[in-house]
Amino acid sequence: MCNYAGCGSPFRGHNPILRRMGVGASLRCKTALAYFAALLFSAPLSAQSVPLPTEIADLDVPVALLVDASNGQVLFERGAQRRFVPASVTKVMTLYTAFEMIDAGKLSPDHYLTVSPEAWMEWRGKGSTMYLNADDRVLVRDLLTGIANVSANDASYVLAEETSGSLRGWTAQMNAKARSLGMTQSHFATPNGWPDQGRTFTTARDLATLGRAMMQKHPEKVARFMGRKEFTFGGITQTNHDPMLGQVEGADGLKTGYTNEAGFTYLGTAQRDGHRLILVVAGADRKSERARFARGLMEWGFTAFDRQTVFQKGSDVGAAKVQNGDARSVELITDRAVSINAPKGSADRMRVSIRYDGPLRAPIVEGDKVATLVIETPDMEPAQVPLLAKRSVGVAAAFDRIINALAGWLS
Repeated sequence: MCNYAGCGSPFRGHNPILRRMGVGASLRCKTALAYFAALLFSAPLSAQSVPLPTEIADLDVPVALLVDASNGQVLFERGAQRRFVPASVTKVMTLYTAFEMIDAGKLSPDHYLTVSPEAWMEWRGKGSTMYLNADDRVLVRDLLTGIANVSANDASYVLAEETSGSLRGWTAQMNAKARSLGMTQSHFATPNGWPDQGRTFTTARDLATLGRAMMQKHPEKVARFMGRKEFTFGGITQTNHDPMLGQVEGADGLKTGYTNEAGFTYLGTAQRDGHRLILVVAGADRKSERARFARGLMEWGFTAFDRQTVFQKGSDVGAAKVQNGDARSVELITDRAVSINAPKGSADRMRVSIRYDGPLRAPIVEGDKVATLVIETPDMEPAQVPLLAKRSVGVAAAFDRIINALAGWLS
């Protein structure tokens, strides 16, 4: 059986923002498994009922995606499930892996790594570079900054080889991290995106997932190492080719890519008034087209929609029933601020509901992801936000189970 925050409104105190927007709290009784299967495998909807600006609508960009970073809501998509070669955007996965290692205490930005003669021979003058020399001792923080801002192929190789002992070991970590994020249509066989006969591939959906994870889990590291307009190392200053930095208000990264095989690719993000969007562009024939489309799509995303923050981070959203617990229910909270996007003029037709496969079974640990907040808007794919248990619920004693069972039967 599937319960949706009891039999009434899931929003404690009847959220005033939802009241103003006229958002309903309809709770429909379907099995959770069937519902989520439908979300995952049905043809996705999009916000393309809102027309793109004429200056970008006809640009030849085969793959594009724009999502809300807080809830994953898709504002625009084109070929979002199509596999492609990410080129140097691969380096975002390398950076994410490194950031995770830093958090785990396995890597320090203040440690030195040594450039092996083999790495120098392999990557000297090969594509974008930091101009590392054999036997150089380089700080990890400089390698990370070079990878992020001047797309240094040599730095990516040195970081991978010296940290994991081999490229195979490093790419195994990259792929494990990708799987943990739900990037099911991606595989990485290189740390820097150098052409490898198609063994490295991804989709716009997966890159948007990676971009959201970067900004949610490592915002301080992104601000420290990424999004610089230029980078100087060894007396050589190089410019970041990010098409939105200094051109789009609030833009702060993430990474461009280009090879003859991949075309011009980009994973970017911008934030305004606390609201962040993630953008993916892939397969553009010209650098100028990538830049124009990315800038235009991001501006459109910030201006074409009505947007309201429905819940602040840590807000009580509702409650879920619990079976065989020392409490009959557990409060649900968000781990992030939750905003809703709707094409201008359609906010009154949005629906917000809580979905979970329940009743939940004890024990439950505080902070466990136990339910999902679903935001449905006309002509757009539903957005999903995880809901966490506000407190722990232990297993009930035998007598309490009998009382709870009777109470549940009578309710």
